[in-house]
Amino acid sequence: MTETADRLLGQAPAGRRPARPMLVGGAWTVAVLAAFAAYLRLASTRAVNSDGAAQALQAWDMVHGNLLLSGWKTSDVSFYTTELPQYMLVELVHGLNQNVVTIATAMTYTLVLLFVALVAKGTATGWPAVTRAAIGVGIMLAPQLASGTNVLLSSPDHLGTSVPLLLVLLILDRARQPRWWLPVVVSLLLAWAQLADSVVLVAGVIPLIVVCAFRVARGGRAFASRRYEIALAVGALVAVGVAQAAYHVIHAAGGYSERPVGTELAPLSEIFGHNLSIAAQCLLLLPGADFLGLPAGASTFFVGLHLVGVAVAAAGIAVAAWRFGRRDADLVSQLLLVGIVVNFVSFVATTHVYNVASAREIAPVLPFAAVLAGREIAPHLRRAGAAALVVVLAGYLAGLGLELTAPTAPPQAAPLTSWLESHPLGTGLSGYWEASVVTLTSGGRVAVRPVAVANHRVVFYWAEIKGDWYDPARSTADFVVLFPGISGYPGFTDRQAVVATFGKPSRTYHVGQYTILWWPKNLLADVR
Repeated sequence: MTETADRLLGQAPAGRRPARPMLVGGAWTVAVLAAFAAYLRLASTRAVNSDGAAQALQAWDMVHGNLLLSGWKTSDVSFYTTELPQYMLVELVHGLNQNVVTIATAMTYTLVLLFVALVAKGTATGWPAVTRAAIGVGIMLAPQLASGTNVLLSSPDHLGTSVPLLLVLLILDRARQPRWWLPVVVSLLLAWAQLADSVVLVAGVIPLIVVCAFRVARGGRAFASRRYEIALAVGALVAVGVAQAAYHVIHAAGGYSERPVGTELAPLSEIFGHNLSIAAQCLLLLPGADFLGLPAGASTFFVGLHLVGVAVAAAGIAVAAWRFGRRDADLVSQLLLVGIVVNFVSFVATTHVYNVASAREIAPVLPFAAVLAGREIAPHLRRAGAAALVVVLAGYLAGLGLELTAPTAPPQAAPLTSWLESHPLGTGLSGYWEASVVTLTSGGRVAVRPVAVANHRVVFYWAEIKGDWYDPARSTADFVVLFPGISGYPGFTDRQAVVATFGKPSRTYHVGQYTILWWPKNLLADVR
């Protein structure tokens, strides 16, 4: 790139050469800001829901001094050291509202894209660096509207975990020589990420152990190099223990409790009869190429164009697999390949494969494959291939532009929130998807807490809740919201269980599809 710049602009005087890094830095800054603006607009096309709202409420509690999230019970992914600090920063500027979720998800996707570019670029310079970064970024440039955006840009999820994992790869890639402190830094980063998301185990820890063990077992290298790889593997193991110890310390100090991770293996009939077909569709959805069932039209054409990205990513994986056993194999490429394989296999082998939305469970596969494509395919491109990829990249930009024209989506339960704000009834109870999103989008002016039904009675919900919400000595609840739900988001409709728990309501209100039941008493005293 520098030689081309010299040819176009003429040889710069020696005293003016320091301006070139400033120009490069300025170009990166402009690109990042433009990407953030685009993904902020794209994120606004998805309705904010209670998943993102729950994390926003946790962050809001941390902003107000509850740094250990005392009294909170989270899901099996806490995001405690990853997305929650990010949400806190956004809330310090914007306060508590639905924009927090939209801004934070756009920031996350932009950060992932930035690290994909940096790791795909590797240590290359000039046009090779540009080509590598362009391939990696191009594969992720235009998330598929609707279902793809919902998985990648709607709420905190496993894609954000890619940021610390890519940072680890960037550090390993940029290390010119093995240093004693590198395994320490890598171990700390893995522990930090593992505390927030157990996916780190299959996408980061196990791949690092496997690859380092393979490189050591292969032999034929100086002991100093083997000692470095052994230290990396040991550091990865230590990271798991450190993360577990940190969680127990936080919990013992009165901090949050986390639901155990579900690790139930699926039977072979389910794996081959159901999981593999859904997983294959997930692999199309993540890079924006899930054309199955779409009607003919311009948007479907751009979705189909992403099959090129799928092919390039598959080629990158194939090349990395072919080179894996070579003595000059690249450590980072090996880690990316094993990370993809372990993440995918662990996904297919479990009972977590429900539908195409389950693609979020293997979200790190997308940036890993994009980076691998940039690192492995770019060096082999000829002029004709590069020209073809430029045309495809232009098509991706056009598709992204088309997606940005989609209308902004109001948050879920918006009519309910508006009515409750204008008709203050106190604090309410409802199903998970009608609860925390109302609390968030009203800025806390209205509170609705999630409940469920068990044995024909209303019971407290089991995750993304704070204990104080249900303590009748500290809180009150005056009404229950019934709602049939929408596609993909089950409602709360068991009126019989509600009446069995609280008795006949004194007032009933109807707001569109919502039915609001009110009692002149504190309902929490009757909830188990």
